Amino acid sequence: MSTPPNFLILMVDQLNGTLFPDGPADFLHAPNLKRLAARSTRFANTYTASPLCAPGRASFMSGQLPRRTRVYDNAAEFASDIPTYAHHLRRAGYTTCLSGKMHFVGPDQMHGFEERLTTDIYPADFGWTPDYREPGERIDWWYHNMGSVTGSGIAEITNQMEYDDDVAFQAIRKIHDYGRGKYDRPFCLTVSFTHPHDPYVARQKYWDLYEGCEHLLPEIPAMEYDAHDPHSKRIFDANDWRSFNITEDDIRRSRRAYFANISYLDDKIGEILQALEAMHLAENTTILFVSDHGDMLGERGLWFKMTFFEGSARVPLMVAAPQMPAGLVEAPVSTMDVLPTLADLAGIDMSEIQPWTDGESLVPLANGTARTTPVAMEYAAEASYAPLVGLRKGPFKYIHCELDPPQLFDLDKDPHELTNLAADPDHLEIAADLAGEVERRWDMTAFDAEVRQSQARRWIVYEALRNGAYFPWDFQPLQQASERYMRNHMDLNVVEESQRYPRGD
Repeated sequence: MSTPPNFLILMVDQLNGTLFPDGPADFLHAPNLKRLAARSTRFANTYTASPLCAPGRASFMSGQLPRRTRVYDNAAEFASDIPTYAHHLRRAGYTTCLSGKMHFVGPDQMHGFEERLTTDIYPADFGWTPDYREPGERIDWWYHNMGSVTGSGIAEITNQMEYDDDVAFQAIRKIHDYGRGKYDRPFCLTVSFTHPHDPYVARQKYWDLYEGCEHLLPEIPAMEYDAHDPHSKRIFDANDWRSFNITEDDIRRSRRAYFANISYLDDKIGEILQALEAMHLAENTTILFVSDHGDMLGERGLWFKMTFFEGSARVPLMVAAPQMPAGLVEAPVSTMDVLPTLADLAGIDMSEIQPWTDGESLVPLANGTARTTPVAMEYAAEASYAPLVGLRKGPFKYIHCELDPPQLFDLDKDPHELTNLAADPDHLEIAADLAGEVERRWDMTAFDAEVRQSQARRWIVYEALRNGAYFPWDFQPLQQASERYMRNHMDLNVVEESQRYPRGD
């Protein structure tokens, strides 16, 4: 009987997939990711299920769109009865562990993970709930604003660096435990960083790598407000753009820090991969690298995410597995495909929940089987006044919102999505086909009602739970000091022997 593969899932936050056309772009200083790319199946056109942290991650873990998970935004509860890849693998005999961010909202802070090594970087309660009853309202204390751009630059330590330093440290400690034989089961370790998410602030050593970089300005400069589509205008308004004067120097500094933080992540990932090698675990460990969503990085004047444009919705995805040949796959895929792919690689039958999943295994595609299923996306969070849905089919991307005119882009001919073909006479057939696909897939009136109901309920519950004694849902990592290092219920000889790897002659 063959040995089940271990899984190492490396997740980052807000990494623009257009910077990974075939692994990291040449100008990025990312030697560890470039080595990983060389032995991976590289999916050039991978899309998030939703371009925001919590909904994108819930969909990534469950293989389901936000309308199924009901994780519409960054303060919507992820229900405990939705199976994730951690549940499937744990049920199949794996030990499952998370080091880092997954932005779970609600009292369940595990979702199939047997262990969590860190707390999350963001809150677990309903405080960040948008409100469709107040279209255009800015909730200043937690909405994005352009201060991330005007405040960009260099720092030796930040809130996010402190977090990611710990994420890597805890992950390496766990890899050491796997190598020392502390577990008698195969492992799935998810290591999830918060960089290169804004604020755009980086350490000097990484900042210096991009001195004279030729990519510090966006390819499409900022456009006049009135030249944007309706949803982009809503994003500008939500980000309080009128209160800031964004200069070319701000843009250069922000993009430079963003690239620098990719190099920071590359170092952290290199340390993790080196630990895997040192503990002789690399040969039987499948490695997957992915982001939750992207970042517009100033293209057309937009920053952060919340849109289906390529910079925001497209993410890197690379899988290094024996069953998946190294090479480039250009067919569109989804982060929702990760769960069925892991199940396929581990030999897990998904038939019990297959009718309620939106992803499909990438193993056949990696091995040359054609795939024609459109990639679906949803967005129903801040900066929207009603749900948006999107489809990527072949070279075309179609975006629908009940409030706005439809958008259709040919990404082969128009990679920057500047020409809306939805009403173009030469594209009426594909526009009608994709509009029909939207109508078949989504009841937009019902979708909107479900989001509004969820928001209204959470506003009441949050205000109630913050009145009086407050019991937080934030995950508290537990370290049992009495079981670490040497204690008097242990044999010192056993401790020293069992904690050493390799153990020597």
